[in-house]
Amino acid sequence: MDLTFHLEDTASTEALGRGLALTRPPLAVVYLRGDLGAGKSTLARALLRALGVEGTIRSPTYTLVERYPLAEGREAWHLDLYRIADPGELEYLGLDGELVTLWLVEWPEKGAGALPMADLVVDLAIDGDGRRARVQAGSTNGRSWLSKVGADVPFAPDS
Repeated sequence: MDLTFHLEDTASTEALGRGLALTRPPLAVVYLRGDLGAGKSTLARALLRALGVEGTIRSPTYTLVERYPLAEGREAWHLDLYRIADPGELEYLGLDGELVTLWLVEWPEKGAGALPMADLVVDLAIDGDGRRARVQAGSTNGRSWLSKVGADVPFAPDS
């Protein structure tokens, strides 16, 4: 199952992020794929804001992982794996936390085999003046989530 959205502008990308946040299951893994500048960090930032994250939301481009507190003592982790050379490097990032309930992973192909399975895979691409987002379910959890996203995002998916 997948949905494709045309995102006319940054506000549309942020609306998709909010839609993902508002329909998110209790435990979720999201892979964010796309070229540099495709909107991965914008989508992640909007999703985190919609979950109540306050303060600065930094791109993990240089830190590789940023941790954000969520409700009930849980955490969301935003990873950017662009700069790693081998999936084995993830071992040194301390990614074994039991408190994490949301993984947002940019450049997941760099961590192949060392990451949890994706519930959703969001492929972002530049499309004219806007972006195109193809959201694919990667698990049963993801299929359920995606059915809710299609109903709750404030603009219709493309056919």
